[in-house]
Amino acid sequence: MKIIRSFTLVFVFATLFAAVVDAQKTASKRPIKRPASTKTNAATLPPLEVRAARVKVSNQLSNVNQFINILGPVSQNIEALDNDARTKKISQQSIDLNEASKQKVITAIRNLRAGLVSLETEFKTKPDLKIYLIKIQGISDLAAQSEDSALAGKFVASRDPLRTIAQKLNDTLTAMPNAEL
Repeated sequence: MKIIRSFTLVFVFATLFAAVVDAQKTASKRPIKRPASTKTNAATLPPLEVRAARVKVSNQLSNVNQFINILGPVSQNIEALDNDARTKKISQQSIDLNEASKQKVITAIRNLRAGLVSLETEFKTKPDLKIYLIKIQGISDLAAQSEDSALAGKFVASRDPLRTIAQKLNDTLTAMPNAEL
């Protein structure tokens, strides 16, 4: 009797284990639901003009930020030397070097302005970019203000419009779709 009970018990456990193994096999054969693929196709990418403009905006933002960082100490030195020149505490050679530095800064602002005017014009003329024009509009006027301040000898004040330009470029970049969706 004990032997029959033992065989029955073994048979029951074997059947249970077989059922569990069978359930695991069928579960592994079922298709696994996976989330929709995130691959981009041509339909989800922004138009080529928008992607190219995004790169240009990013480049100009980098240029403006770099220019602001360089202009800060240079503009303070220029204005400090101007104040010293009024009191005649410095040599003529220092005054001449300061004037040359002023002209270099003004030329650099003009070159920066030319790139910004070109970028804003592109946003005004291309149909795919007109929806972002409201964000970038006015950067050429701000660049002109910066140039005017530099021409007036207010080099420290010429950084303020550039900071506003950087903010506008950053806002435009945020509004534009990223090609790496």
